[in-house]
Amino acid sequence: MEIDVPEGKDPIEYVWGDMVPGIGPAAANFSLAVYAHTTLGLREFEAARLRIAQLNGCLFCLDWRTEREGEKVEEGFAEAVAEWRTTDAFDERTRLAAEYADRYALDHHGLDEDFWGRMAGAYSQVEIVELTMSLGAWLAFGRLNHVLGLDGRCVLPGR
Repeated sequence: MEIDVPEGKDPIEYVWGDMVPGIGPAAANFSLAVYAHTTLGLREFEAARLRIAQLNGCLFCLDWRTEREGEKVEEGFAEAVAEWRTTDAFDERTRLAAEYADRYALDHHGLDEDFWGRMAGAYSQVEIVELTMSLGAWLAFGRLNHVLGLDGRCVLPGR
């Protein structure tokens, strides 16, 4: 489906704000909080975020790169995320972040004791909760943008 957006309106701002003013701004604030208040390292954050973007197919999310203090992940990082099982570009935490994103989106019932043991060995409980909330935001809102046809009409800042 493609939501009708009035001429001259930004699709994201219109749908997330004007159309549903009681819900959209709260959702936008949650989505922005994931970026503003994260304690996760850039590589693990981006590995999880990009894996969800790949699974959602959100064009805007696939094109986006989180920047922190002028730093972004290296070229080719998204390709490594797609190959998270076999890439040699990731440390344990980054690989686990991509794995968690994959399993969270595709097989959350299959998150077994072995997986949680590996997660607990690499991440604190606070980090696991933070990553889980981030995954929920990216899964919901990236999918929303793709399903409603917003992702192909949004332009990244600076483009």
